[in-house]
Amino acid sequence: MKLKATLAAFGLAAVVLGVIFVYSYMAERPTREISYGEFKTLLRGKRVERAVLFKDRITGELTVEDAGSLVAMKDAQLSKSPEKAQKERLFTTRRVEDPRLVDELDRLGVSYRSGFEHTWVMTLISWVAPAGILMLGAFLFFRKMGYGSGTSRLFVEKKSNVTFPDVAGVAVAEEELREIIEFLRNPSRFQNLGCKIPKGVLLVGPPGSGKTLLAQAVAGEANVPFFSISGSAFVEMFAGVGAARVRNLFARAAKKSPCIIFIDEIDAVGKAREGIAVSGAEEHEQTLTQLLTQMDGFDTKKGVIILAATNRPEILDPALLRPGRFDRHIVVDRPDLKGREQIFKIHARNLKLARDVDFKGLAATTPGMVGAEIANVVNEAALLAVRRNKETVQMSDFKDGIERVSAGLEKTNKLINAREKEIVAYHEAGHAIVSLSLPQADPVHKISIIPRGISALGYTVHLPTEDRYLLTQSELLDKITVLLGGRASEEVIFGEVSTASQSDLEEATEIARSMVQTYGMSDKVGPLTFEKGRPLFLDTKYSPLKEYSEHTAMRIDEEVYRIVNQTYQTAKQILASRRLDLEKVARALVEKEVIDRNELDRILVETN
Repeated sequence: MKLKATLAAFGLAAVVLGVIFVYSYMAERPTREISYGEFKTLLRGKRVERAVLFKDRITGELTVEDAGSLVAMKDAQLSKSPEKAQKERLFTTRRVEDPRLVDELDRLGVSYRSGFEHTWVMTLISWVAPAGILMLGAFLFFRKMGYGSGTSRLFVEKKSNVTFPDVAGVAVAEEELREIIEFLRNPSRFQNLGCKIPKGVLLVGPPGSGKTLLAQAVAGEANVPFFSISGSAFVEMFAGVGAARVRNLFARAAKKSPCIIFIDEIDAVGKAREGIAVSGAEEHEQTLTQLLTQMDGFDTKKGVIILAATNRPEILDPALLRPGRFDRHIVVDRPDLKGREQIFKIHARNLKLARDVDFKGLAATTPGMVGAEIANVVNEAALLAVRRNKETVQMSDFKDGIERVSAGLEKTNKLINAREKEIVAYHEAGHAIVSLSLPQADPVHKISIIPRGISALGYTVHLPTEDRYLLTQSELLDKITVLLGGRASEEVIFGEVSTASQSDLEEATEIARSMVQTYGMSDKVGPLTFEKGRPLFLDTKYSPLKEYSEHTAMRIDEEVYRIVNQTYQTAKQILASRRLDLEKVARALVEKEVIDRNELDRILVETN
């Protein structure tokens, strides 16, 4: 790397000197030197067009006609060259003591001005300024290329100060990584038995699950340097930059061993290579190839462990995942009930808490949330307590923080007319009544018709009684039925539907399609799956690879329609049979705007 930096410096110096030479050559305009007597003769003959008077010399231009005649007198053939004549217009002569020169210039109407002599300082500035600009640009370019730049951030234990007690909800992953920590602390224990520690460890989990924090905790527990870089930092528009940065990172890590290299979002650089090269992919492939080469050349006995994190393992190149590179894959999944309780305690340890705060109850009301979301909930609760001028953060602040993170900001200033308010009330009441009527639906926790978020005019909160990792076919059908309960309620009460069901229909259709073409829950299509490349942890829509016929696609569409239509009819039947309950809950929502589970049970008991 030092040799490359030296060569780069020599190349930069050569470029700068060359540009200065060209600049100086172009700055010198070719002139013809004449005597002062000849100058006076040309001046009296009105052949001087303009003049510049310096302290010891005079420069200027002759008229076009006179310049052409002089050239002809000097060389007859040159009179045929207008370019030569144009150059001959410029002249210079040494200045002599002539007090009447200025008066003579005025009398003859010659344009003249005083010239400023360039001192050695001005000359130096005129050279240094462009040279400095060029050197600065070249320095920034080479820095972008990776020469001598800090392509990684070095964290030591006393700076990061993150250990396993600072991480919660990932107990299984912690246990897997303790072996790595022990190797970094005492490598001879493993080497004496002849075993090899995994060269690379891939942390796989949804966004916000704590993969980066876990990697920092490993470095903190082992008390070793921690090199961290994002996968996107390797890839640049300049060819060879990514590969140079990979070499630089591993070279620096080797000097600091034992240490940890952590590559966050490795899918940015480790994406699977295509069979056919496309434009713009060459730099990506060179960077990935260099990463694979560096991992092959690293000896784990040196004490350099490579950790990487991704939430899209399905798109990584197979060469990156084979034994000898990322040998071990550790799943950092969403925390369970106990894990969420521990995360709440960690993030709230610096807050002044009221006695009514129940972390176990908060964990129960946040199923599916990852560590980053829980941290956001705790922060929102503290901010709400400050706005309300409280001395401590209370349980109500945490509950409002959960709603703000999951449903969006409450828009108390957004006014809707009485008709829309009634429609939203019946819509949300429909969700609640259908949910209460189905045996396998999640219990209703709260109903609100206060607008939140970007477009939600109301929402119904369902909380499962326990963490679930599998769903049966009947549970999925009940879930779709609850989603369609809002639209069914509008049709039962008003005889028509509104646009409030858009998100419900999207989610219901997505579940039905997954039942048919992913989980094989259709008798007509059969126990088959037709999807490949589904993200394991990314809760977003995607375009599956279509590897089936148009006839099969038609059967899938028919089954999706059948499931959605059948559950919709079930929701309408439930609401028609419980219309009195529906109307009672909707009127209470119009009046109070928010109803919790206890209030909902009281209303339904009074109705019966």
